[in-house]
Parts: sequence; C-alpha cells; structure tokens
Amino acid sequence: MDKYIAHVDMDAFFAAVEQRDHPEFKGKPVIVGADPRDGKGRGVVSTCSYEARSFGIHSAMPISIAYRKCPYAIFLPVNMEKYYNISQKINKLLYEFTPIVESISIDEAFLDISGSYHIFGTPFETCENIKTRIKNKLGLTASIGLGPTKTSAKIASDLNKPDGLAEVAQDKLLEFLWPLDINRLWGVGVKSKVVFNNQGIKTIGDLARLNQKDIIKIFGKNGLNLWFLANGIDERIVKKTEKIKSISHEHTFLNDVMEKEVIEKCLLNLSEKVSARLRGQRLKAKLITLKVRFEDFAAYTRSKPLNTSTNFIDIIYKTVKSLFYVCDLKDRKIRLIGIRVSNFLSQDIRDSLLYDCRDVKKENIHLAVDKIKEKFGVSSIGRAGSRAF
Repeated sequence: MDKYIAHVDMDAFFAAVEQRDHPEFKGKPVIVGADPRDGKGRGVVSTCSYEARSFGIHSAMPISIAYRKCPYAIFLPVNMEKYYNISQKINKLLYEFTPIVESISIDEAFLDISGSYHIFGTPFETCENIKTRIKNKLGLTASIGLGPTKTSAKIASDLNKPDGLAEVAQDKLLEFLWPLDINRLWGVGVKSKVVFNNQGIKTIGDLARLNQKDIIKIFGKNGLNLWFLANGIDERIVKKTEKIKSISHEHTFLNDVMEKEVIEKCLLNLSEKVSARLRGQRLKAKLITLKVRFEDFAAYTRSKPLNTSTNFIDIIYKTVKSLFYVCDLKDRKIRLIGIRVSNFLSQDIRDSLLYDCRDVKKENIHLAVDKIKEKFGVSSIGRAGSRAF
C-alpha cells in the first residue's frame, strides 16, 4: 500500500495564540519569550509572529538582540500552560483523521493517513480538511506537508508557510528533493551546512550523487544516513506517541536571586503549572524532582518519592520546598529553578486506603479552578500569597 504521511506544523504557534486571544495584536510584531528589559534582558525568543520575522527576528535569538531589531514589538512572557492545553486540543482533533499520530513537539506532529484518507476523499483533501478544522475550531493556522516519507512531508510543510499545503508525489520524490538547499535536509543545521559546503555540497542532489564510500570517509555513519535520506530512502514509520513519562516546568530568573520570598513564590508558580498539566492528562505523580542551577552554572538535582501519588498543588509545593531547603547554597545566587514530576498513575486510580473526604474536597477545588481558567483564561484566578490551599 502506498504511504501517505502528513506533517502538521502550527504557524508561529505561541505568537499566533496570543494574536488570536488579543485581536489588537493582529498584524503587529509579537515576540514571546524573555523580558527584554529595554535591551538588557536575559534569555531568548521562544516564538515570534511573521510580522516580527520581517525584522530578522527568529526563535532562539537572544532577547536583547530582538529588542534592538524591533524595540516597539509586543513582548510577551511564555504562557506554557495555555499553549500546552491548546496543543492537547490540536492533538485530539488530529486523532479524528487517523489513529496513527506521532507528536514530535508541542506544535508539530506526523500523521499516517494511508489507511484512513479514503474517508475524507483523497490524501490531499484530507489535509485540507485538517487545516480547515484547526482554523474553524481553534482559530489558528497550520502548514501541512504531504509525502511518501517523513523527510519529504516535513520539508514540504515548511515550503509555503504560513497556512500552506504542499504535496510530494512518490514518482516526483527525487525531482522534489534534489534541487533543495542541503540545510533543508532533516538533521543538517547551520554548522553542518558549512561542513557540507566546504566539500562542494550545496544541494540535496549534490549529496545524493556522491559515492557511499566517499560519504563514510568524509562524514562517517551519520553522513551515510543523510545520504539515504537525500536519495529518498526513509523507512521510518509514524509511531504512535508514547505515553508521557514526565512533566516539567522551569524558570530562569532575569537576575540571579537568593531571596527566600522570591524563590518560594517561583516554586509555588511552577507547582501550580505542573499540577494543572497533570490533571489535564488525568495523571498523578509519585516522584517529585527539584532542579536548581546556580550563578556559576553548577546544578543541584534532588528527588523525593511520595507515599501516595498526587496532582495537588500543595503537596507538590511542600515537597519541592523541603528539597530546596536541604540544598547547600554556599552563598551562591540562583539562576534557574525547575520542577519535574514522574512515575505516573491514572488519576482515577487510588493507591491509598487513607483517601478521605478532605482529599475529595481538594480535588473538587482543583477541578473548579481548572474550569474557571479554561473559561476565562489562566490569569483569571490566582493566590494572594505564597500559601497553597
């Protein structure tokens, strides 16, 4: 059976969500990432709108440089909880078109529609349907590449952004691949491109036409893997997304800190985000891990198993706070702090006979808060201080 693989890539995802939720931002340069602090901020650009990209701004660019390029842009903090929840809705929608979905990031996924496209028409029409559903139900645009391999589908999804759709036919695969710049090949980055260019390899076709022995001699086994991809040989299948193994959130401070109040407030905020994501996945965790990175970049990581699994904010917060206060700071300031939870159990399973009415009350409070945030936004309800309920 012919393979039809689609690569769905959300357009400027974080920035697009903010423009959707704030109509006054539409048509303006929006940059989601660290606080620029008048060009003196630390951190990087997470995502930026296409209007911001016209100024030469891109993901992973230092936020200070982005500010200098476009000081009047709209700079927004990363709201990962909101983006993650929308990502879950997108994934749920994708499963309506095929049971074989492989999420590779918060805004990208591969779909194998080989056995299901006939329900919606042709493979191309199926992709059109996916784009329409995402736009109508979520108010966002996606670019989709359709091809016989993962490589061709991923490359195609990037060709007509934003809101693009490109199809690569099996009998046109090499005709499609070979004229493209070598950095279009999955696995070739900025540094790798320089290495290839120095060997006279500028296009995918240049690589494909080389002898295998020469490839191994120059680039090793990884070079041979790229040579196969350049020749349209990509036998990787779309794998159903594995069960989530951990959930984590981190925060990098704009300035290194050591004040107790600031650190506790950050730990509470991170605990709240992790707790919400656990409930969104209908999971409870039994292992809590704290990560601290100091001003000298030394790292401290400690974990604590719980007697019973949880997704309650107060338990997560109490646990990470206890882990933090056994950490030997040695008068060092803190640059980054993070929380990771793992060893999951379904939210519907109770692993303790001591589960009582107080736990039920807590669970109802958490669920009520989640519903308020879902309806009115994540900033619609919060705590007045650093105490968790």
